Amino acid sequence: MLFGTAGVPNSSKDRSTFGGIKRIRELNLDCMEVQFVRGVKISEKKAIEVGKLAKSLNVVLSIHAPYYVNLNAESEIKIRQSIQRLFDSIRIGILLNARNIVFHAGYYMRSSRENAYRRVKESLKMLMDMIECDVILRVETTGKRNQFGEIEEVVRLSEELDKVMPCLDISHIHARTLAYNSYDEFISLLEHIESRLGNDAIKDMHVHISGIEYDLKGEKRHLNLKNSDFNYTDFLKALRDFNADGRVISESPNLEEDALMLKDLYSRLH
Repeated sequence: MLFGTAGVPNSSKDRSTFGGIKRIRELNLDCMEVQFVRGVKISEKKAIEVGKLAKSLNVVLSIHAPYYVNLNAESEIKIRQSIQRLFDSIRIGILLNARNIVFHAGYYMRSSRENAYRRVKESLKMLMDMIECDVILRVETTGKRNQFGEIEEVVRLSEELDKVMPCLDISHIHARTLAYNSYDEFISLLEHIESRLGNDAIKDMHVHISGIEYDLKGEKRHLNLKNSDFNYTDFLKALRDFNADGRVISESPNLEEDALMLKDLYSRLH
């Protein structure tokens, strides 16, 4: 497994993506998820330069598309704008050598869950008709119960659409279900993914992890892992015992501190 941060590490004095990649390498981490949370605001020229730097330093990049995406919006204009934001993320992601494009698919709004699923799937089909490049669209499992993105929805989309795979935000799953916090539950989740999506899904995982505060409605806010009830040790053991590969992205407020702690712990489990 590779370990890294969601965005530029906190300790990076240079707050640019360039600076973040250099700091990842200084910390001996492996990957960084470039955050386009408020829009894709990087030129093609700069993206190419960033991609070359990451490749030269052996830092694997992925993209988190803007938060302003709702593929189940009540307005068709908003859906098309969401598709365009995802397309722009993919276009720049290719220049960054970032193959994995993570995004939140949207909200249920006033739709039934099945109608929301149908509209999200139709929107993703429209997006895939626009792209020919080799990317993986990572639908993130979400932490709030009013958000599209429970684990079954994400797995089903990945079954039914090419180039779509899960971004397994394990902390969101824990917050949303009030479960998935033991070794046996983590193993059962990995078995479920493998049974539905095949071993390739286990050998190329994209995982988000953090501590998390939650209530009956799901996620409230992210916490540092040691300040939460999330059983990250057993989760790492499950990944190890299942021979999983891929990337683990820390979304804790302390970013690189938890990423380094997880990488060290994982190395000692072998």
